[in-house]
Amino acid sequence: MAEELVAGGVTLLQYRNKSGNAGEMLEQSRELRHRLGSSVRLIMDDRADLCVAAGFDGVHVGQEDLSPAGARKVVGETLCLGVSTHNPEQVKEADRTSADYVAIGPVFSTASKANPDPVIGLEGVRNARALTRKPLVAIGGINRANCRSVIEAGADSVAVISDLMRDPRKSAEDFFRILG
Repeated sequence: MAEELVAGGVTLLQYRNKSGNAGEMLEQSRELRHRLGSSVRLIMDDRADLCVAAGFDGVHVGQEDLSPAGARKVVGETLCLGVSTHNPEQVKEADRTSADYVAIGPVFSTASKANPDPVIGLEGVRNARALTRKPLVAIGGINRANCRSVIEAGADSVAVISDLMRDPRKSAEDFFRILG
């Protein structure tokens, strides 16, 4: 699937495994890096230690994970660091950290999390944009039908899971055509 996404134009992928053990995650991460080489930037979800061990390009931490300061200590100054936020206070806090980008969401209802935070809608994206100059990544329920509205609300980019699962290459190409 990752190879199909890259063939469709994707330049950044996040490895997300909420149920695997560290050994399994490291093995899968190293396989991803090996198969994709430097054709794509790879971001590790939650685990700064595995980011470094797998040779990834960065780590993304949530509100319940290692703090941005703690993650930065593990990954150093050169690797990318992203932080998930769900409300204005969290956006303000993330803006004060050394994070390279801020993720905001869920913008729309999502099925990819067992217990998602409350939906923020397009107004939440607009509010987040006003609170940070850092690149803003919108996440949560984003698909080909609504992605343009999210960018118009102030997001710099979108993170997508579900709408890329079926026919990943064509789906990625569609997103780039819509957002291009």
